Amino acid sequence: MRKFTPCLLVLCLLCTVAAYSQAGFKWTSDGNGYYETEGNEILRYSLPALTKSVVISKAQLTPKDSANPLRVRSWGFSADEKKLLIYTNSKRVWRQDTRGDYWVLDIAAGSLKQIGKSLPASSLMFAKFSPDAGRVAYVSGNNLYVEDLANNKITQLTKDGTAKIINGTFDWAYEEEFGCRDGFRWSPDGNRIAFWHMDASTVKTYLMLNTTDSIYPFNVPVEYPSAGEAPSPYKIGVVDIANGKTNWMQIPNDPVLQSYVPRMTWAGNNTQLIIQHLNRKQNESNIMLCDVATGKSVSIYRETDKAWIDVGGYVEGNLWLNGGKEFLWTSDKDGWRHLYRIGRDGKTEKLITRGDFDIMGVAAIDEPGNTVYFYATPENATQRYLYKTKLDGSAAPERVSPASQNGTHTYTISPNAKYAQHTFSNYYTNPSREWLTLPDHKTFNGDNVNAAVAKADKSKSNTDFFKVKTVDGVEMDGWMVKPDNFDPAKKYPVVFFVYTEPAGQNAKDQWGAGANRMYVGSMAKDGYIYITIDNRGTPAPKGREWRKCIYRKIGQINISDQAMAAKEVMKWPFVDTSRIAVWGWSGGGSATLGLMFQYPEIYKTGISIAAVANQLTYDNIYQERYMGLPQENMEDFVKGSPITYAKNLKGHLLYVHGTGDDNVHYNNAEKLINELIANGKQFQLMSYPNRTHSISEGKGTTAHLNQLYTDYLRMYCPPGGR
Repeated sequence: MRKFTPCLLVLCLLCTVAAYSQAGFKWTSDGNGYYETEGNEILRYSLPALTKSVVISKAQLTPKDSANPLRVRSWGFSADEKKLLIYTNSKRVWRQDTRGDYWVLDIAAGSLKQIGKSLPASSLMFAKFSPDAGRVAYVSGNNLYVEDLANNKITQLTKDGTAKIINGTFDWAYEEEFGCRDGFRWSPDGNRIAFWHMDASTVKTYLMLNTTDSIYPFNVPVEYPSAGEAPSPYKIGVVDIANGKTNWMQIPNDPVLQSYVPRMTWAGNNTQLIIQHLNRKQNESNIMLCDVATGKSVSIYRETDKAWIDVGGYVEGNLWLNGGKEFLWTSDKDGWRHLYRIGRDGKTEKLITRGDFDIMGVAAIDEPGNTVYFYATPENATQRYLYKTKLDGSAAPERVSPASQNGTHTYTISPNAKYAQHTFSNYYTNPSREWLTLPDHKTFNGDNVNAAVAKADKSKSNTDFFKVKTVDGVEMDGWMVKPDNFDPAKKYPVVFFVYTEPAGQNAKDQWGAGANRMYVGSMAKDGYIYITIDNRGTPAPKGREWRKCIYRKIGQINISDQAMAAKEVMKWPFVDTSRIAVWGWSGGGSATLGLMFQYPEIYKTGISIAAVANQLTYDNIYQERYMGLPQENMEDFVKGSPITYAKNLKGHLLYVHGTGDDNVHYNNAEKLINELIANGKQFQLMSYPNRTHSISEGKGTTAHLNQLYTDYLRMYCPPGGR
């Protein structure tokens, strides 16, 4: 159900970019150029001249016994850039293709050889060079291995790995909700490896049923801790490469409720780890230093929240400052998400990003220049701009993105913070990309963004951004796409697109706003008004209270806000109140059900896809983070679940779900079906056999679903002005 959003927190620096994710564009180590994969070759571009040269040719990527080069999925250089680690023949593991084969190219010697060759094909995960590039470590079969590149000797560092005992990677829930996949870290000196060990044997198994791939159906088991169930117990181990001995860190834990360690890395030296430890409710975070020799851990920074502590994904940069004496962290403890500089002992703390605004992510940290670049949008929560401020907190934040470019900006900044690849768009301006220097923001390969802005014609867009204020005094942002040849004297049907939960924001001023890729044809041409609105609880950068007031009230606050906003929209003279439809996917599917069931007088037609009908069926990390523990506040789970209100259905409902959904399980559909049947409610159901949460597998699936969606909408919420 989790919707992908950009990384938000500097705490994410505790993650490491794995080899599998190093595809395409990559900076050179000095920041004065970049590498890019083109035509199965790796090229180097020098900046600012943008001259290019072939660094790795097809011939170098061709094994001796093959006529064709390797099909490179991703790649990464060793620290000295003398060797190349190549990832190929990849296979998907849940969301990402994180399992495959790895090859090492010794550039000087011209040798290309496969590592882990004695292990099963496409079984290696997260291979990484040691700091001296003499060895490569990887995971296979949930065990950790290290291979000596000089003599090809493979050493198995863990030996207890099974389908349920996991070393160096994670279970389903950690991957889905914490973004954790790569589960091991080389020490800076290359003598040790720190890794996660997880015991999923205590987690109950959800049995999906595959009825299509053989004559006899068979089970597909997933270790899946639902809300109220304890998570997989974990350990953090440090294994000595020389002798294979593992020392386990002594991390406090609740033996019944358990806890989480979603972030871990070496603490800027070879003797300590720094971890983030969360309690089961995820409302208490402790940043801890662990002594790898003794295993003892000590909390250096503690934070609590009445709702939850945010945990994000990876943000490039340097966690440690001042020679390892300080580190960077984010917190919204003062009501806004800000960046703090904290002493290694946790006793000193300085606010860096001052002001009444949320930082939306860190773009780069330039310690020599005493500067941090970050994203923020103090005046318009639908947009995003690059800002900078002093790392020592001595200056007010300063906007870097030009004032004439209103919309959404993205910057890929070089390690030396001298260059950036800049991408811009807004809802009426096509995406454009340019190269520029920092901190002056001057382009050197054409003024592409300004040219795109000058060329764009806002008057030709059917899309408008608006604000709506409800009877509860809640002001929300939204966008609206009006029909072609709009006649304000006529009344048009409205289709609301919803998500509504803490994992996603819809109302963003960027290219594609207002598009509906589910609809076959043009909604504007056919005569629909298409609207999205972001309610409280969505991650819009409007402060802590906006984002976290939904705690224990998913299915209540978000549903009420959407319905009250819809009532305001229905007051517009060109809206046909008899033709109001709503649709959404995943958390948006849940919201669609909630709106159809709780406010049947508003929403006459709904299309709900892959929805959570009963919150107790969804995974514990996500659901408990935002709702608490069902053992303590079961009434909130009941009040927040759409199935509770199914008896109120009056309009036309199309419910869609994949039977092979490992994320939002198909039992949600069947529980809801039973409740609707019990209450005599007619509806339409479309089950897609053996399809996952994306309902994208199989020939013709996407086209079939899109046509189904379009036909249903046209039938029960007819388009056109009247």
